[in-house]
Formats: sequence, structure tokens, C-alpha cells
Amino acid sequence: MITKNSIYKIICVVFSCITFLATANASPKTNLVKRIKPSVVGVGLYDAMSAVSHQLRGSGFVFGDGTLIATNYHVVSEPLDPQIVQYHIIFSGTGRQPKIHKAEIVAKDPVHDLAILKIRDTLPALKLGSDTYAEDGQDILMTGFPIGSILGLYPATHKGMIAALTPDVIPSANARNLTMTMRNRLENPFMIYQLDMTAYPGNSGSAIYDAETGDVVGIINKVFIKETKEAVLEKPSGISYAIPVKYLRMLSKNKGYDLSLIHI
Repeated sequence: MITKNSIYKIICVVFSCITFLATANASPKTNLVKRIKPSVVGVGLYDAMSAVSHQLRGSGFVFGDGTLIATNYHVVSEPLDPQIVQYHIIFSGTGRQPKIHKAEIVAKDPVHDLAILKIRDTLPALKLGSDTYAEDGQDILMTGFPIGSILGLYPATHKGMIAALTPDVIPSANARNLTMTMRNRLENPFMIYQLDMTAYPGNSGSAIYDAETGDVVGIINKVFIKETKEAVLEKPSGISYAIPVKYLRMLSKNKGYDLSLIHI
């Protein structure tokens, strides 16, 4: 005889099995992205005199002891105005009310387009990969804020691969337009990653990470634009570039930061 109690037990067992299967069927990539997202932050500016006081300027990620933020130098290169209340800020969390952290620039490397900011709070950190260059064809993921924060802070993840290791050069229409800095870059270029990946302006400073381990491979810093900057959202080229993580490790070590400390 089937009682109410036995039916209840059967329902509980079935529900438990469904829950177990759903968890088991979650792909490793899905679980990896969930682990990465808490370490992805927005990098911005607080401007007391602006109509929008908290401005998102780009993406970044937490590394080291959990108080260090990596991003592109061009995201934070604009000088602060001493005549008004301005300071760098970090957005963490997701949704329409992210947490705001006051930040200061503690290291910068304009040549490699890198900057490190520091906050007082401690957030989950990503592990930096080794100084060895990633190989062509390696699968990667990128998580950041491609279109800003108009609707709130919602990190988006894109997938791609390392297409090539190529010299970082700045194209110019003709030789007359080459500055001394550009000439030096052409004569002594450093190597960067060309990616088969779609990125947008808001992705500047985003980490690209190994699709299996989650280790940071590089930092997005520019996108190939086919037409105009205004058309990049409508017609993305699918070609992006990233600074190898070895240069972030070098900058960190030069400033005395212990990268063996990883806050999880």
C-alpha cells in the first residue's frame, strides 16, 4: 500500500537526483566563469562636479593579495583635476548597486599600457600565469564590461583563442606622421598577443585567462577597428590584442609586491 509518506519520500529522492544531475552536467567552463567573476571589477573615476559622479572607464581584475587591481594605463591616464574632488574608484559586485572602493594608482607602465591600483578592501584574486608566452591556438576566455554600466554592472564573458604572438607596432599613414616614440616602438617592439576574439572599448583592462585553469594569460588593451570608432559596436572586427601577463608580473615585482600571496 502506497502511503502519503512513501510518496513524499519518492518525490524527495527524484528531486535530489535531478539536482545532482544538474550540478554534474554543469560544464567545467561554466564553473570556471562563476569562479572568475567575483575577481572582475570595473575601473572608473569619481567626479563630484559631473552629472554622473561615478564613471566607469574600463575593466580590470584583482590579483595578488586581493587589494591589487590590474588594468590598462590608458584607462587611468587622464590626470585628476586638483581644483575639484576627483579620485579613482573600483566597482565590485554585480547589479545596479555595485560596491564602490576608493583606489590609488601605485604603479604604471605606459610603454606596456599597464597600471596597478590598490584598494583598502580585500577581494578574491586571480592567479597570474607564468612568464612563458602562451602558444598559438590556446583557448582563452575574457570577462569584463564591454558596453559599460548603463543598465548596471553585469560582467560578460567572451571566448576565443591566441591567434599569434606579434610585435606591437603602431600603424601610420606615412613616415612623416611617425613620432620619435613611434619610431622607437617600431625599431624595438615588444611582443603582444593577437587574439581571435571579439572585444569592445569597455573591455580595456580585462583579463584573458586560460579556458581550463583560469590562470591569467594577458590583459586586453586594444581592438582592431575596421571602419570608425563609432561603428565598433555594430561591426566588430573580431581581432583584438592583449599584453602578455609577464609584463604585469615584472611591474609588480619592480614595486615589491609578493605575487606568491593569492587571496581566494
